[in-house]
Amino acid sequence: QVQLVESGGGLVQAGGSLRLSCAASGTTFSINAIGWYRQAAGKQREWVAVRNRTGTTNYADSVKGRFTIFRDYAKNTVYLNMNSLKPEDTAVYYCNTWPGSGPWGQGTQVTVSS
Repeated sequence: QVQLVESGGGLVQAGGSLRLSCAASGTTFSINAIGWYRQAAGKQREWVAVRNRTGTTNYADSVKGRFTIFRDYAKNTVYLNMNSLKPEDTAVYYCNTWPGSGPWGQGTQVTVSS
């Protein structure tokens, strides 16, 4: 079993930066890839970024050039660096085993003010 816990959300101004964390525990050797997702109020959850175990990454068009997903192997944590934040980035952010195959947690709220 794999347990994932996201954290690091908060309130930031447009143009600011934020780093989200996804801490993994349990049978992490079974993880092929970790994805970040977000859900804005009144909208469906959408995929944002993914990183597989070899380091290959991919991003949604809406965040390319602004967001970066990477892993700290020592801490067994996957991060999402978010730069040049826009109000439309406001959402609850979740991490999950790709392609969203695990249970969804509470997520972490990111609010970007104008």
